[in-house]
Amino acid sequence: MSYASLADRDSIEAEMPWAERDLPKTLYGQLSRTTAAFPDRPATSYQLTSGPKDKADTLTWAQLRDKVTQTANLFRELGIGEEDTVAYVLPNCQETLWTMMGGAVAGIVAPVNPLLEPEHIAGILRETGAKVVVTLRSFPKSDVAQKVSEAVRHAPQVHTVLEVDLLRYLSPPKSWLVPLIRPKNAGKHHADYRNFNAEVARQATTLDFEDSKLDRVAAYFHTGGTTGLPKVAQHRYSGMLYNGWLGHSLLFTERDNIMCPLPLFHVFACHVIVMSALCSGAHVVFPTPAGYRGEGVFDNFWKLCERWKISFVITVPTAVAALMQRPVDADISSVKSAFSGSAPMPLELFKRFESACGVTVCEGYGLTEATCLVSVNPPAGTKKVGSVGIPFPYTDVQIVRATPEGPRTCATDEIGEICISSPGVVPGHTYTDVSRNTDMFHWGTHVRTGDLGRIDADGYLWITGRAKDLIIRSGHNIDPAEIEEALLSHPAVAFAGAIGQPDAYAGELPCAFVELVDGAEVTEAELMEHARVHIHERAAYPKHMTILHELPKTAVGKVFKPELRKQAITRVYNQALEKAGSAARVTAVVDDKTRGLVAQVTANGAGADEVGHVLGAFTRPWDWAGSSGQEAA
Repeated sequence: MSYASLADRDSIEAEMPWAERDLPKTLYGQLSRTTAAFPDRPATSYQLTSGPKDKADTLTWAQLRDKVTQTANLFRELGIGEEDTVAYVLPNCQETLWTMMGGAVAGIVAPVNPLLEPEHIAGILRETGAKVVVTLRSFPKSDVAQKVSEAVRHAPQVHTVLEVDLLRYLSPPKSWLVPLIRPKNAGKHHADYRNFNAEVARQATTLDFEDSKLDRVAAYFHTGGTTGLPKVAQHRYSGMLYNGWLGHSLLFTERDNIMCPLPLFHVFACHVIVMSALCSGAHVVFPTPAGYRGEGVFDNFWKLCERWKISFVITVPTAVAALMQRPVDADISSVKSAFSGSAPMPLELFKRFESACGVTVCEGYGLTEATCLVSVNPPAGTKKVGSVGIPFPYTDVQIVRATPEGPRTCATDEIGEICISSPGVVPGHTYTDVSRNTDMFHWGTHVRTGDLGRIDADGYLWITGRAKDLIIRSGHNIDPAEIEEALLSHPAVAFAGAIGQPDAYAGELPCAFVELVDGAEVTEAELMEHARVHIHERAAYPKHMTILHELPKTAVGKVFKPELRKQAITRVYNQALEKAGSAARVTAVVDDKTRGLVAQVTANGAGADEVGHVLGAFTRPWDWAGSSGQEAA
């Protein structure tokens, strides 16, 4: 299908209602259909190491279907029914895919971020009621096995832990060395430990039980950051396959090769990419357990694209920034497009990537609460850099303002809260914790995202801020409350406010502002050290600390964070201008009704190209001071 404009979106919707689309009701039904169509075509490839000639493990669709079937049978043997949960705490590997799909076939699968600390992993295991956990066997340079052992100790309902050994992906002499340097096994506890691959190999390659007949909850994905109690979103087959249908209908065919160095605990990789491949028959390549974070992945990235004849690159702005520090040293003529999500891409980075690679970048928007996909800059149409494109077919996006009379839909270019209805939204039942669903919907149909945005006259969606105040660092959500609580535990601190300051690489980094108790004395360096001791995760450590005589506050005494954001933008932008040798300076930050916070720049003799080159690395816009409101760059 052509997807170039809002008119194309509308014409796709006009063909028939979503419910009449010819899609299987279940994941296993779709896997069986794709396998019947393309049994011998490659489905997934995986490299433990990143070299362009290193050993790779490839499965055809028929082989993948067999492994998923065996895995689902194993989970049923272990007592996982349609309302029971199997969790996995794994880096990327073939077994992660089998577990993700097999878990959703047998019961409810719950991916867990292996970078979390044990107490947060345990919290998610308890929240989801996981009975079986799939994780790594102890392996060099990994502490996943040890963290999961500690987490399971605090999740008494877990009765079985299945261990995946990455040793099978290595060739001699490395495969000889690992047993000699493998870390000691984690401590024993109440759960039964078994070898995942050995247990899977015992199972039949035909399903031992009847597949679901109706749509049901098949996945739990935790959302938010690594702070506070976990929020767990519920995903149905229909929402998962909706993401896959979009990818198949608008982007991929069985002849496409997709490079996906994103983690298989996140909806972007699991729902947007894996489900799209499942519906289209496309081939997905996963380089290294850690994806983009893997050793040598950035250095070898373009050679890997050449090796696998990649047609679509899946990325995020931080990865693009890292790739732009390496030359394009391979034949990447097969690459058609790069799809970017998780955070807005700075204009300068967008231009550099397209210029260096000759590849079109399509930015999109999604969220866990909507089973991911919401909108995209149309692959065949106009791409408005800074926007997140036009909503997908069958997705209704409303910009809403709350009023005493109830929710009101905003006019064109008016900022309000982004609210979404789609086949991926589960009305009234977004989270497993019923109390968290209170006030989550407008009109009983549209989930409230907590993001602020606007829709322009061409139907493009723009994100201008966040009502829910999260700090998003490289797509990773950080709750500012933990930073503030850590600082408030210091006896010298009276008030604290944590926000995300602009960062050219990560999009945002946490920073903090404090007001001291009258008469108290403490340095900013001492407060930074205090924060490091009392904040549980490294990603949330503030990168800058400012002591103010008095924090800006609202009429009811709450810290007024928009003013803190203005101060942070001014400081960060001026530091960048000074470092680049530019005389231009940000002299004010204003709240524009259509673009959110906009830096006002005084030229001091500097030109637009000079300033644009520096400030284009950030996502927030800028204008010349005193301009009429048209963006300068």
